[in-house]
Amino acid sequence: QVQLVESGGGLVQPGGSLRLSCVASGSLFSINAMGWYRQAPGKERELVGIIFSSGGSTNYADSVKGRFTISRDNAKNTVYLQMNSLKAEDTAVYYCWAQNRWSAVSYWGQGTQVTVSS
Repeated sequence: QVQLVESGGGLVQPGGSLRLSCVASGSLFSINAMGWYRQAPGKERELVGIIFSSGGSTNYADSVKGRFTISRDNAKNTVYLQMNSLKAEDTAVYYCWAQNRWSAVSYWGQGTQVTVSS
């Protein structure tokens, strides 16, 4: 089992920045990828970006490319989502995600609210 705990959400003005953190614990050896999803009111949950355990390569949704960056600190078992140039449409609950390398089971954090508004 893997447990994920997010932090760092809040209210920010358009054009501002915010950094989310996700601390992982448990069977960390079973994880092959971690990332972030988000869900806005009335919309389906969508992928924001992923970072792979092997090599650290990343993939991003087109809507956040060039603005958001995923990174990790292996010593702290933490994955970060740096969000710059935030827009109102980035408002959502952001969820940390991890995937089991053998079963493909997904693990989820509890979510953290990000609100972009003036």
